[in-house]
Amino acid sequence: MAQIDIDMFAAQRRGNWVRLRTLVILRWFAVAGQITALFVATQVFGLVLEVGLAAMTIGASVIGNLFAMFVFAENKRLSALEATLMLVFDILQLGVLLYLTGGLNNPFALLLLAPVTIGATVLPFRHSALLGGLTMLVMTLLVRFHVDILAPGGTPLALPDLFLFGSWAALMIGVLFQGLYARQITTETNSMREALVATQMALAREQKLTDLGGVVAAAAHELGTPLATIKLVSGELMDELSDRPELLEDVTLIREQADRCRDIMRSMGRAGKDDLHLRQAPLETVVQEAAEPHINRGKEVRFALVPMGSSDTSQPQIYRRPEIVHGLRNLVQNAVDFAQTTVRIEMSWSQSSIVVRISDDGEGFPSSVIGRIGDPFVRARRRDDVRTSRPGYDGMGLGLFIAKTLLERSGATLRFANGGGRSLSGKTGGAIVAVEWPRAALDARLSGDGAGLGENEQITE
Repeated sequence: MAQIDIDMFAAQRRGNWVRLRTLVILRWFAVAGQITALFVATQVFGLVLEVGLAAMTIGASVIGNLFAMFVFAENKRLSALEATLMLVFDILQLGVLLYLTGGLNNPFALLLLAPVTIGATVLPFRHSALLGGLTMLVMTLLVRFHVDILAPGGTPLALPDLFLFGSWAALMIGVLFQGLYARQITTETNSMREALVATQMALAREQKLTDLGGVVAAAAHELGTPLATIKLVSGELMDELSDRPELLEDVTLIREQADRCRDIMRSMGRAGKDDLHLRQAPLETVVQEAAEPHINRGKEVRFALVPMGSSDTSQPQIYRRPEIVHGLRNLVQNAVDFAQTTVRIEMSWSQSSIVVRISDDGEGFPSSVIGRIGDPFVRARRRDDVRTSRPGYDGMGLGLFIAKTLLERSGATLRFANGGGRSLSGKTGGAIVAVEWPRAALDARLSGDGAGLGENEQITE
């Protein structure tokens, strides 16, 4: 998990980089729009502007783009500082152009929001905050300081003071809202993407372990016959070489090593057996397999079978899918981590559903986060006054997200709640996680796979 966290941090840093080519293309669009607006204002509407100075300001962007294109590689990735400096240049260039063309009386002042939005999307918070502050400063200065636009008759074109103030206030609010909105959406998107990558890694690891178990079991099965033959032949040689101790010692060693290989393969076969019959197992077996790594961690883990219908007492035969095992294992781990003494796992079923209910006697889920449990990187579960009992561990962030994602992938629905006064130790609190599947999605017998599995297939090259 530490390696995953490191990889995610690196991915997040890479996500804060932007290609130089992207900003160059956006700047070319801006230059084309500025030239078009200047041409239409002067040639179509006959407005009197500082055309020479405005053209020089636009030319500064052109020179900046050409410099970037010829000096740097087209696929160069900008660091946060480099991208910030480019966007600062764009804000100042547009600010100067607006100063020469009426300030906030110019409706194109709205374009000052563009660099702020880009910065909030691709830059760290302090850099995007710097861009937002600079933009607000430029807007405020443009209210007082600007060159008026003159109509063909020489009349200045200016908004009434009330409308000018309203434009300034709207743009200031727009900077704040647009920046925070883009920042929040980008952060959530990046967090979800990184959490999904971690989920895929966890599922791939579980699938590899399952596949490896099958290979080990097949090897143990196939090597049993040749090892038995070696043992039999070595036994006969020992009888024939009883009068030749120098050879008898070697044959005895061969027999002992054959026995050792048999014991190793037998233990490996038990650990990784994955024949056709064990691709599905009773509900209790699968749940106990998921909880096994956390049974001997100093907390008592209790299992209980509670059929919901009296007419159906036979335990469901469910598929041993990696996502089910790994998802339940994460939930059990979370319960054991935060339990005081006991974790209870109840398995129940009816004709229409299968439910696994995991509860502990800990402090329960805080009311402030219970509605967001299952989102990636929801950190705190315990209150501050009890968090010191587990120093260095915040919990219930990525692990619960992975569990929720994997179990929902298998068709399950998860519900998180607190036990109130029904905690196992008699105290108030206690977290409860209920995982419910439609029985048709999990019961192998309902899909026709529960009987007549046939013989194991022989592995051939």
